[in-house]
Amino acid sequence: MSRILLVEDHDRLARLMCKGLEAAGIAADVAGRIDTAWAAVQQVSYQALVLDRGLPDGDGLILLQKLRKAGLGVPCLVLTARDALHDRVQGLEAGADDYLPKPFAMDEMVARVRALLRRPVEFHPLDPSHGDLTLRPEAGVLCRGDESVTLAPAELHIMQLLLHKPREVVRRSALEAAAWGLSEAVTPNALDVALHRLRRKLLAIGSRQRIVNVRGLGYALREADAAE
Repeated sequence: MSRILLVEDHDRLARLMCKGLEAAGIAADVAGRIDTAWAAVQQVSYQALVLDRGLPDGDGLILLQKLRKAGLGVPCLVLTARDALHDRVQGLEAGADDYLPKPFAMDEMVARVRALLRRPVEFHPLDPSHGDLTLRPEAGVLCRGDESVTLAPAELHIMQLLLHKPREVVRRSALEAAAWGLSEAVTPNALDVALHRLRRKLLAIGSRQRIVNVRGLGYALREADAAE
């Protein structure tokens, strides 16, 4: 399932939007402020961003400009009650990929988000790879040469984050956020179970990559010799 970040402070509208997106197979984490949204994108590699302009701590374009300055090219749909031409131009110049004035039909919003999801995210490869591994997110499979194994959604998101940060130590909280989002309740051992399954699948396809527990820090993807 695709995961996006919805930055909208109107609780009822956010719930309706999440419901419409979920029906289309798109999971959404919700942030109601610029600062919480910025914290969220530090933990999760979202595939798209739906951004309201009128937020309690400022214009949503501030967040968008901050993302673009940081080199994050995640596709963005801007929502606003402002429908003047200069407001649309302002949003596009700030780095928005699409613009939808309020009020809007839910079906149109979902269609526009799905269109964004078909665009490649600029700062991550479509099929991340490291060592002898290649991940094919669209097919939900992890490959080593001609060998492949199917990954569950949570496993896919965990592996995607580890492959985007090869050899780096990734915090437990970041892996949990990547796998299940920021709004979904996660049982204490859910990550341990997912990592156990991933380790078995790496062995099943004969990969030399290992998911290593760096005590007190997090987890990292390492070559077998380096891990042992």
